[in-house]
Amino acid sequence: MTIILFPAFQLNSSGSPVRSIQICDFRKAMSAEINKGPAVGMRHVQALLIFLNITTLFLGRYNAAVSVVAMTNADTTNPNFTEYDWTEAEKSYILSSFFWGYIFTQFLGGYLCKRFGVKSVMFWGVFGSGVCSVLTPVFIGFGEWQAYCGIRVIMGLAQGVVFPCIHQHLARWSPPGERNRLGALAHTGIECGNVSAMFFSGMIAKSSIGWPGISYVSGGVAFAWCLLWFILAANNPTESRLIGKAELEYVEMSLKHNEQYHKTIIPIPWKAIWTSAPFLALLVVRCCENWGLSTLQAEIPSYMNGVLDMDMKSNAFFSALPFLAMWCMSYIYLVVAEVLLAKESVTLTVLRKTFNSLAFFIPCGTLIGIGFLDKDQKNLAIALMTIGVGFNSGQTIGSVLNTIDLSPNHASILMGIVNTAANFVPIATPLVVGLIVPHPENRSEWQIVFIIAAVLFFAGNVIYLVFGTAVCQPWDAEDYLLSKDAELAKEIKSKEADNGKHI
Repeated sequence: MTIILFPAFQLNSSGSPVRSIQICDFRKAMSAEINKGPAVGMRHVQALLIFLNITTLFLGRYNAAVSVVAMTNADTTNPNFTEYDWTEAEKSYILSSFFWGYIFTQFLGGYLCKRFGVKSVMFWGVFGSGVCSVLTPVFIGFGEWQAYCGIRVIMGLAQGVVFPCIHQHLARWSPPGERNRLGALAHTGIECGNVSAMFFSGMIAKSSIGWPGISYVSGGVAFAWCLLWFILAANNPTESRLIGKAELEYVEMSLKHNEQYHKTIIPIPWKAIWTSAPFLALLVVRCCENWGLSTLQAEIPSYMNGVLDMDMKSNAFFSALPFLAMWCMSYIYLVVAEVLLAKESVTLTVLRKTFNSLAFFIPCGTLIGIGFLDKDQKNLAIALMTIGVGFNSGQTIGSVLNTIDLSPNHASILMGIVNTAANFVPIATPLVVGLIVPHPENRSEWQIVFIIAAVLFFAGNVIYLVFGTAVCQPWDAEDYLLSKDAELAKEIKSKEADNGKHI
C-alpha cells in the first residue's frame, strides 16, 4: 500500500503547538481529490454570476459613448427626442465623469468586502448603479450635460466597490487548478459588456424609445442581476446553501487554509505590497492597458462618425464589431491557455507574459496604421481596429488575473490599488482627446491620439516582461506579519540578553 505523509500540528501538555505527521492512504487521498462534485457546480455558477455582473456594469458604464453621439446628432438616430448642442469638450467631460467617482471607492470596496462580505457589497453596488441608469434621462432633462456628469459620478462611486469584490470572490471560490479558467471565463463579461454597450445601445437609440431607452434598459438589466445574485451567491463555499458536500470539500481542501480562515481578517502587509516589484509592474501595465483600451472604448463612435462619416446605425454595428472580435478571441485565448497548462508546456508566468505581449504589441501596430486612413479606406480602418481590439482580449489572462496569482488572500486589496491607479487614466483619456481633437473630422488629430496609445501599450508591456511574475508572493501568507512580529520580538529579546551579559 502506498502512503502519503501530511504535516500537522498538535498541542503538547503545555498548550504549545508541535509538528506531527499524519499518514493517509494515497489511494484515498487521490479519490478524494478526484471527486470534485457535479460537472457544473456552484463554483461554476459563481463564475457565471461574475460574468453577468461584469457585463451589466460595462453596459451601464460605456453606453454613454453611444448616447452622447445620439443626443447631439438626431439625424443619425430617432429625431423625436431632444437634441443637445454640446461642444467636444463638454462631451469629453461626460465620458470621463464616471471615473471621477469610480476611483474613490476602489480602496473602500476592498475593505468593505473583507469586513461585510462580497455578497452584500456587490449587491448594493450594482443596485446603486442601476438606480443611476434609470434616473439619467431625468437628470439630463433639467440639467443637461452638467447633470449628466453628476449622475455618472454617482454611478462611478457605486460601481467602484464592485471590482475588488470580484477578485476576492474568485479567490474564495476557485481551486488553484481551475483559477485561470474560471477567472478568464468570468472576465469575458468585459467583452460582452463592451459589445452590448456599443451595439444594443445604438439599436435602442434608433428605436421608438430613443436615447432615453439606453438608460432604462441598462437599469433593468442591473436589477435583474441583483435578483439572481441575491438567490444564488454566497461569500464562500461554506456559506452556500446550494453546494454539495463533495464540491465543498474539494474547493476548501484545494485552497489549503485553516478552519477559521473565513472568519479571520488577515492583516494587510502594506509595506511588502508597495515594495514588491511584481506588483508595481502589474500596476504600470494595467495603467497602460487602460489608456489604450479606454481610448478605443470611449472614442470609437466619435472617430467613426467624424473621420469615417458613418451614421448611427452603421456606427453602432461597426463600433461593436471590434469588441465582438475581442469577445470571440477571449475564448480562443482561454482554450489555448488550458491546453498549454494541461500539457505543462509552459509555466503560468510564461503564459501570462506571452498572452499579454500579443494583447499589447499587436494593437501598437494597428493603432498607428488606423491613423493614416480616411473615409475612402473605412473598410481597412475597421479591419485594423477589429484585429487590434480582438487580440487585446489576451490581457485578461495576461495580466488582469495576476492579482490573484500574487496574493489570493489580499486579492481585493491589490485590485483596489490597481483599479484606483488604472482608472485615473480613463478620466484623462477623453479630456486629452478633447484637447487634441477639437475637429472630429480631422484625421491628423486622431493620428496623435492613436500614437500616444500605441507608445503606452509598448512601454507598459516591456516593464511587465522584465518584472512581472505569476508566482504567489511570500507576503500572501496568513501569518506573514505575525511571523515578522515574532522574529522582531526574538531579536529584541536576544539583544536585551546580550546587554544584560555586558552589564
